[in-house]
Amino acid sequence: EESAYKQWYQRRVRGQTFQHYFKQINLSSILAMSTSQKMKDFTSEPMGDKPVKALAGIGEVLGDKLIEEGFTYAYTVLGQFLVLGKDEELLKMWLKDRVNANSKQAGDCARCLKEWCDAFL
Repeated sequence: EESAYKQWYQRRVRGQTFQHYFKQINLSSILAMSTSQKMKDFTSEPMGDKPVKALAGIGEVLGDKLIEEGFTYAYTVLGQFLVLGKDEELLKMWLKDRVNANSKQAGDCARCLKEWCDAFL
């Protein structure tokens, strides 16, 4: 079975556009490719007392910054998300401002909490 990149490259060489190729891909396969194992693990069970570093998008550096700010557990960041009305864009802005998260980190974390809320609240 050919990789998605190889298929894209072959179509590109034949003159098809990038957009044409992606219209042919099943949306669920794109979402499955972009969901990290960390997010799958986090959103598959109740939160309990998971550390803040268990959140998708939050690694060692951002986790340490959040801990310094008093957000030791994932549920404390969830609390902030709930205070912000479960608005992913507001949480992303908050993470960027509070701990200098980049767009991908903030987006992964916001999506992780949104998916957790959809599953458990």
